[in-house]
Amino acid sequence: AAEVSEELMQKYLDGKKISDIEIKKSLRKRVLNNEITLITCGSAFKNKGVQALLDSIIEYLPSPKDIKYINGISKDKKKIKRLSNDKEPFSALAFKIINDPYVGNLTFLRVYSGFINSGDIVLNSTKLIRERFGRILQMHANKREEIKKVFTGDIFAAIGLKNVITGDTLCDINNPIVLEKMEFPLPVISIAVEPKTKSDQEKMSIALNRLSKEDPSFKVLIDLETNQTIISGMGELHLDIIVERMKREFNVEANIGKPQVAYRETIKKKSLNIEGKYIKQTGGRGQYGHVVIDIYPLNLNLNLNNYEFINNIKGGVIPNEYILAIKKGIKEQLKSGPLAGYPVVNIGVRLHYGSYHDVDSSEIAFKIAASMAFKEGFKKSKPILLEPIMKVEVETPKNYIGDIIGDLSRRRGILKGQENNLNNIIIYAEVPLSEMFGYATNLRSLTKGRAFYYMKFIKYDLTPNNISKKIIKKSSTSMKKNLIIKPR
Repeated sequence: AAEVSEELMQKYLDGKKISDIEIKKSLRKRVLNNEITLITCGSAFKNKGVQALLDSIIEYLPSPKDIKYINGISKDKKKIKRLSNDKEPFSALAFKIINDPYVGNLTFLRVYSGFINSGDIVLNSTKLIRERFGRILQMHANKREEIKKVFTGDIFAAIGLKNVITGDTLCDINNPIVLEKMEFPLPVISIAVEPKTKSDQEKMSIALNRLSKEDPSFKVLIDLETNQTIISGMGELHLDIIVERMKREFNVEANIGKPQVAYRETIKKKSLNIEGKYIKQTGGRGQYGHVVIDIYPLNLNLNLNNYEFINNIKGGVIPNEYILAIKKGIKEQLKSGPLAGYPVVNIGVRLHYGSYHDVDSSEIAFKIAASMAFKEGFKKSKPILLEPIMKVEVETPKNYIGDIIGDLSRRRGILKGQENNLNNIIIYAEVPLSEMFGYATNLRSLTKGRAFYYMKFIKYDLTPNNISKKIIKKSSTSMKKNLIIKPR
């Protein structure tokens, strides 16, 4: 704190007492100048240190008055700046949604410019639809106070917004702006979940639906083959919290299955002139659909969830009314790839030829033909499996370095470096997520509980051939059907 204040430095050197207010003022100045980052300790899972974190946010982080401009995108996709004050047109960002048992969805927003009144109509510029503010509330922990107006810098909750999700911008109808988007990571781990009693099935569905609206990094899907509910998130702790919230907030106890890694499928080479033809003759009207496509990899960046469809049909060999059905047929195949049933990424499809029958052709026939062509082309294009890679940081006393590095290597980890941190060493590595299950328990055993680790998703990378073969073989025997549900 004294490094940016000659007055404080002199007091320190003279042995005089420095007040808490002086220290906080000096630290805040350094934070605002991006010179230091303050750290507070705590656990959201155990609700420890949260209050201290909130106090620190108020005391040290910039307020709206400290930020002169806000950046956004205009309706014609140009970058614009807007002053952060009450005189500018209204703009706000929805940063959180929670479900209230009495009033439904509560949308939490931060006002970045202008002001708004209860009952006003605004534009959801992210979705280009209008919304009306019903009641607006000032939140005080579990208490709430109904208010009539909010201003720049205010954080408030709104009731009555029907189509807003986390990350949406709400703004003045006549002055549209889209604020900087919130980026949400893709889920990297999945588990099967089922209620302990059949009577709780509907309650569990309601609970998961509401929780997924609150948390964009949490996904829910129903496996069509097994009718199992699959939940996906950012790690074991993330899903543990979801299951705990179901029990605490919705009174639904659940059994969970073994964690499953969110692999992806893609291709390494292009395949040309892949034909898909679906012909079915019955006593009456038959079915006829015929397409010819090219399939190609989009890029070498394995972390982009890209897909493109190019329609190069000329001369009306396939009528326009069937193009959408062809797109749907291919899009459905992307959800569950031909290799092992995982989502397909980074792939392009070019439709350039086909044929139709005046009587027998239909949307369903072309949809099936497109699916057949995609499956065939995918298998010919050197399909590969991608696995999520985690950035892992382990902080440990020096005498455990060898054991930890050896353990990470056995987990197919790649050592990226290490650095000293007082009496400890921080080890940096990249490790496949599939090798990190149960790591916390193993690390405690290796270091007698004296080391701790942190990990986050960083990229997708090629799965080694021997491991890829095992995964594909397992999927061919209905991997998802064999998920073991165990009591929690």
